[in-house]
Amino acid sequence: MNADTKINSDILALDCEAETQRIAAWMVETVKRLGRRGVIIAISGGVDSAVCAALAARAFGRQRTFGLLLPETDSSSNSTRLGRQVAETVGIDFVVENIAPTLEAIGCYKRRDDAMRAIFPKYDVNWKSKIIIASGMGGKLHYFKLVVQSPSGEIMEQRLPPKEYLEIVGATNFKQRIRKTLEYFHADRLNYAVIGTPNRLEYDQGFFVKNGDGSADIKPIAHLYKTQVYALANHLKLPEEVCNAKPTTDTYSMSQGQDEFYFSLPYEKMDVALWAYNHKVDAADLGRRLGLSADEAQAIYADIEAKRRTTAYLHERPLLVEEIF
Repeated sequence: MNADTKINSDILALDCEAETQRIAAWMVETVKRLGRRGVIIAISGGVDSAVCAALAARAFGRQRTFGLLLPETDSSSNSTRLGRQVAETVGIDFVVENIAPTLEAIGCYKRRDDAMRAIFPKYDVNWKSKIIIASGMGGKLHYFKLVVQSPSGEIMEQRLPPKEYLEIVGATNFKQRIRKTLEYFHADRLNYAVIGTPNRLEYDQGFFVKNGDGSADIKPIAHLYKTQVYALANHLKLPEEVCNAKPTTDTYSMSQGQDEFYFSLPYEKMDVALWAYNHKVDAADLGRRLGLSADEAQAIYADIEAKRRTTAYLHERPLLVEEIF
């Protein structure tokens, strides 16, 4: 690591207006090159999709930006409310399409619940649930727990065996894939491009579903750290509740933060850790900045590397026996 590179308070500073203009110009140029007339944006109510919606409206105007709100059974009621508020704030047309019937028909909920019943036999549709990660800090291996809440309010948790973990994740991934199917339906009918909304932390660390939220024609904020996305949200005068919202997955029926499910740290610290790793900062220096030991900081670096290795598959295009030109 490079002992000469230091972490200071300005490492994630952003000229928000200059960056807004740069991204908007890039979006117009890129969508034109793709031969599309405008853009589709699925708005979740979170800050990433909200910023992408605002950037799209800045780039294309309301006439060529179309929003989708795609709730399902486990979605927070706040998601649709905030999604509407974002669309109205940036002034774009949108539709709400509930994907729950499609997910029910394809077996999303049943497959997930069957796997959960293997761990908690009494689990049924009246219970709530989520998956959390047991931190691998200090060199320990990561593993996942299933957390459930009974109708009486009792909360229980149990370590997930690999089989049940994969079945639950595979079933819940239907949600992102069905949403993307609808995005491309609207893109096809309008001859629009589909916007993907990952920030740099999510894109780099593989926090997306292949052929789900990972699919898109353009990804305008994938180079921005989450901290910078929040800065843009405030600059673009998005609703205050969106600007201050804690990142969630909005995938399970129990509230679930992204750091509970995937990342080693809350986003504001994980941003610093990823920046430090990318700039070859010594682990000891990162530890001092985050209030961790050098060994704990080194474990975060190891986790960044591990996620890059294990999620490289998600970034792959279909592989061919030989290149075709």
